[in-house]
Amino acid sequence: MQFKSLKNIESSFQQIRLFGIVVVCVCALTAICSVIFALNFAEKQREKIYVLDDGKSLMLALSQDMEQNRPAEAREHVRRFHELFFTLSPDKSAIEHNINRAMSLADKSAYNYYSDYVEKGYYNRIIAGNITQVLQVDSIIADFNNYPYNVRTYARQMIIRQSNVTERSLVTQCKLVNTNRSDDNPNGFMIEGLTILENNDIITTQRTLNQ
Repeated sequence: MQFKSLKNIESSFQQIRLFGIVVVCVCALTAICSVIFALNFAEKQREKIYVLDDGKSLMLALSQDMEQNRPAEAREHVRRFHELFFTLSPDKSAIEHNINRAMSLADKSAYNYYSDYVEKGYYNRIIAGNITQVLQVDSIIADFNNYPYNVRTYARQMIIRQSNVTERSLVTQCKLVNTNRSDDNPNGFMIEGLTILENNDIITTQRTLNQ
């Protein structure tokens, strides 16, 4: 490179030194930007997990902060328990299957209700009367500011008989505690102190022959 504007050796050294400083600054800036980019890239990569689908295909799924999902998982846990415990069909094996699955989501307080229903012949009447009981959860209100979490559930039960359909209100209260995840308990919660606050008939409607 020719420095046509240089008049003497001193000015040449000054320009070379300035040029060298500029080159060093550019290199340093490039190195800093490269490090920042690499760190950001590595952080994004840590937010990704790879899942094998039966060993045949590879799917990319973004992992999310577990704490952000806990409220949704808690509500799903409570909803699933109520659906399993209070939805009944006139089949003994189906009732036992659902109750066993529900028991893995709650403590002894739920089993106490089950034992009480058994002693009162509730399930036998369901089977003998060919009655279907369907539960629909309306809302789940939970306090996630205090642990264990207080949860209140509002639901409706439809008692379907051959002659009529009875709608009942159901309000329950419980506490949720964290526990280990498993196949039977994928959300990692346990219901404690289950209490049925309300379970009253709302309305009974007659069924027509074509229903």
